[in-house]
Order: sequence, then C-alpha cells, then structure tokens
Amino acid sequence: MKGFDWKQKYKDKTGTARAAVKLIQPGNTIFIGTGCGQPQHLIDALIEYSDHIHDAHILRLLTMGAAPDVDKKLREKFKMNSFFIADNRRDVMERTIGDYTPIFLSEIPRQFETGRIPVDVALITVTPPDVNGLCSLGVSVDIVKSAAANAKYVIAQVNSCMPRTFGDCFIHVDSIDILVPHDGRLFEISVPRPDETLRRIGQNVARIIDDGSTIECGIGLIPQALAESLRNKKDLGVHTEMFSDWIIDLVECGAITCAKKSIDRGKIIASLCMGSQRLYSYVDDNPFFEFYPSEYVNDPYVIGQHEKIAAIHVGLEIDLTGQVCADSSGYQFYRDIGGQVDFIRGAAHSRGGKAIIAMPSTAKAGQISRIVPALTEGAGIVTTRGDIHYVVTEYGTAHLHGKNIRRRCLDLINIAHPKFRNQLIQAAKARKYIYEDQIELAWDQVPYPHELERYDTLYDGTQIFFRPVRPTDEPALSEMLYSLSKKSVRTRYMTHTMAFPHKDVQQLTNVDYRQDISIVGTVPRISGDQIVALAQYFLDPKTRAAEVAFIVQDEWQQKGMGTLLLDYITKIAEKRGVRRFYAKVLPINKPMLAVFRNSRYEVSTEFDGDVYSISYELNE
Repeated sequence: MKGFDWKQKYKDKTGTARAAVKLIQPGNTIFIGTGCGQPQHLIDALIEYSDHIHDAHILRLLTMGAAPDVDKKLREKFKMNSFFIADNRRDVMERTIGDYTPIFLSEIPRQFETGRIPVDVALITVTPPDVNGLCSLGVSVDIVKSAAANAKYVIAQVNSCMPRTFGDCFIHVDSIDILVPHDGRLFEISVPRPDETLRRIGQNVARIIDDGSTIECGIGLIPQALAESLRNKKDLGVHTEMFSDWIIDLVECGAITCAKKSIDRGKIIASLCMGSQRLYSYVDDNPFFEFYPSEYVNDPYVIGQHEKIAAIHVGLEIDLTGQVCADSSGYQFYRDIGGQVDFIRGAAHSRGGKAIIAMPSTAKAGQISRIVPALTEGAGIVTTRGDIHYVVTEYGTAHLHGKNIRRRCLDLINIAHPKFRNQLIQAAKARKYIYEDQIELAWDQVPYPHELERYDTLYDGTQIFFRPVRPTDEPALSEMLYSLSKKSVRTRYMTHTMAFPHKDVQQLTNVDYRQDISIVGTVPRISGDQIVALAQYFLDPKTRAAEVAFIVQDEWQQKGMGTLLLDYITKIAEKRGVRRFYAKVLPINKPMLAVFRNSRYEVSTEFDGDVYSISYELNE
C-alpha cells in the first residue's frame, strides 16, 4: 500500500467529523462501534455538534471513554440502549438514565437485519482502505459489521492506528457514506494480576482442560488466572468471543497452536480483542488471527462443531439446584447475558466439550456465599439447571450435568467456602434436597488437604490420582464397594456379605482430616472420578497408634496399588506424628500380607489361628 493515496482517490467520500454528524437527524438510532476500537473522534464530534439533534437513541455493545448518553447536559438529546453493562456504565443503569436489552450476542445481528432493532446511523472505526477499497474493522468486528451493513448511513473514522486484521472483517468504501480521517491511539485496558483465590480457580479450571482442546475465554481476572495455568498444555486452539494480552504468552510458549482444531484449523478465531498496545501490534497483519462477526463466532452450531471445546464463563451466584445468575445482583442489572448461553450450549453439543462456570466462592470480601440455597430475589437466570455442566471455585470442581438434585447440592456445597457449608447443608435439608442425616462437620476448621494430592504409576504404566476422600465421593465409593467380589468383601470386612447403605458410606466420605485420613485412588471417566482403591487410618489420639485398612477393586489388584497406597499413607502418618500402624489381615489375603512384609518397615506379625495381627513402628 506504499504510495497509495486513499484520501485522493476517495476525496468525494472524505469529510470532517463535524460535517459527518450533520447527517444525524432528530429521533435517529445511532450505533456506536465496540470496545477499544470505538470511533472516539466521531463521538467527541457528536457531543460537541449536537445542537440539531433531539431524542436520538444510542445503541452500543461495549463503550469505552466519553459518550453522549452520560453527559448530564445531553440526556434529553440522547437515550442509551446497551446490550452490555460494563463497569464504566453501571451507574447509568442504576440511575435509570439508560436501557438494557438482554439478548444472546449471536442473535443481535439478526435483529439489525430484520429491522426489529433499526439502525439509522453507524459510527465505526476502520483501517485506511487498501488499493481494492477494502477497510478492516480491526480489533472490533463483533456486531459492528452487521450494524454497518444494515444502517442507512455509515460514518467511519479512518484510523491508521487500527490494526489491520484478517477474516470476515472487511468493509468496502462503497458501503461507507463518509470517511473521516483521524488517527489516534486505541483505548487500552490492563488486567491486574490475579490474587491467590483467582489463581486457584485458574488451576482448577486448567485441570479439566485436555491437551488439544479449543478454548473460549474472555477478558478479566479469571481468564488471566487461567492463562497462567495453561502454559504446559499442548496444541490448544482458540475460538472465542474476545481475548486480551493473555493470549500472547500462550502462543509464544507453544501452548496455543490451533493444530488440532476441528474447524478453522491453524487459526485463532475471535470477534474482538481488548488489551494493550502490545496486543494490537501483535494482531496487526498477523494471519494467525482471524476476526469474524458475532453471528459466526457465537453461533452454537459453529461452536459445537469443534471437538473438545472448553467454554469458560463467570457467574455472580448459583443456587443449589444449578441455576446460574450472571447478569444481575438482585434487581440491579450488573452484567449482561452476552455470549454465555451461546457458548455453554455450543460446548454441550461439542464432542468432548466442557461448559464451565467459574467464580470465587464468596463475594463482598468473604461476607456472603456465591453458592446459595435460592437465588437473590430479582436475580436473573442466565444458565439454567438443564444447561449447567461444570462449576469451578477455588475449592474445586463440581460436575452437575446429568446429576440429580441431591448430588448437585452436595457437589456444590463441597466447593463452597467452608464457613458456609453447614448453612447450605441445613438449607438443603429443610428443602428436602438431601438426606436429613447428612453429616455436618466443622468445615472452617477442617480444610481439605490439597497438599496430599499426588499422581503415581502402577506396574502396567497406568497413572493413578491419589487424593483425600471428599463428601461428594459417596456415590462413586458406594459404586466401588458394590462392585467388589465376594472374596474382596471377605478379605476386607471379614464377612461373606455386606450392604453399603448411605448412613454407612457417608461415614467413610466425611472425614475429620485433622485426625483420620482416607485416601482414594481414582481414574478419570466422563461422569467424574472413578474410585478404584481406598486406604484409611483411624487414629487413637491417646496412644498415637492408628488402625490401617486397604481395599482395591478386583480388576485393579495385582498391579502394585497396595504397595503405593501403603507407602503413601505411611508417609502422611509419619509427618502427622502417628507412632504405630496396626492391621488385621485374613490368611487368605496373601497379596496384602506380602505388601506389609515387603515394605521398608520392620513388621511384627502374630497369628491367633484365624487372623494375622500386623503392626510396625513409624519414624524408626
């Protein structure tokens, strides 16, 4: 494009901002381009030269900086209608100066096209036209392209600072009524470094994202925290509504390659980006990034065509049945519907897809729980019980899809802040959501010991995840116990038959981690962790001696599981000051006897004719 004088070629279309806003008539609906690519020079002119305008309506998705609808002197001239409630516009909504239209982002372009939401004038930002007359919409394509395509008049600020991006993001000068040359730096946003709570959320989300997944993750603290935990992933793809600077590090470290994407392979697909000048320079003329309108990026059908798409969104609160409020705090509109449902439903239809709601467990400096018995009065349900899949807080992950209300309650309570868990259990009991005898513990004093989680490898190379048992393990543990052969039941419980009712199994899964320990060995499956082994010790605090017991599902026996469990649980006990382990073992349980005898400890064995009594001292 060197030497191409676009101003000379299109001088008949070129004008000043002052002249351009004269096209706007009283009562017009004016669309303002989105985010960091908004045409601020045109907006300034609209504010300054608006004497002839009355009762105009401002349509916008996300606006940065000054706007006519928030200037007190101009409120009679301009009325705001927003599809998005940003932090810098929330006060406008609270004072009922503007309107908010709740609508899925994928559906807004159709409203423009059909005229249900008419657009008289579109104010947009574009790059200078190339020799073919094509201007790029740069970092803000989203609903801008549709608004421009359906507006009666299109006024474009031509800004050479706008990155030239690729994809379905071009508009020809023939579709623009007035070109207003004006260069200016794009708005920049910075995301503070996440705190420890958000980092734990990011780590928990990262654990359920597989290599080769395509991620959808927006802008804010949680996406930033997640990105820090994705650096060791391989061949991630991106199909996202928006992104920020976090994407650069993941591309440069090799985590994002887009090599395994099902569609648009080899390309990062988005509809807008917001960040620093470093980001804008990075996407400028970079064919690895392609920008498309919202009707493509947010189309659930398109999203669902990706295999293993992981869509990450945030919530404000969630009730015990799985209803997510994401756009309001009570009656006060706080955020927007946006693309959450588009991507949640798209991910649900993706083969291996994961629809994820991530949020801190508390709000207002820890004063209230975001996991609640019932949503706050007036709160809007964005993601329904039927749509919910994964919920993630700093305390773990709850997989709710396909689960009954009782299991949903317990899963969500398990990832709530510990100081609210008993309140939630009591509320769930009062609503008949869970059993009346559900155990309550002093959760704020008995934190889940994350430090005891570890991976290990069996003789055949299978990787096993060992971790402390959780209250939510009751169904999986019950399933394992009922799958045991008669011989395994006999060797563990010294009886030929045994039932495992709720009242007994919950005793195994609700553990005071300060005194006793129960470790489960798990392998992943679609419905959640499958428990294949259990190791426990029960401490006598007076003698500091503990009875130890093991059980391994039949098909996982003879693979070294018992040896790993004994070594693991013994190390835990040693660090906690346990002095001695003892156990009762039947003579027919030769594998367990061998595990003890082959351990690194000096084992004492006594046989009374029926049972072996085994013991050994720790820390010797």
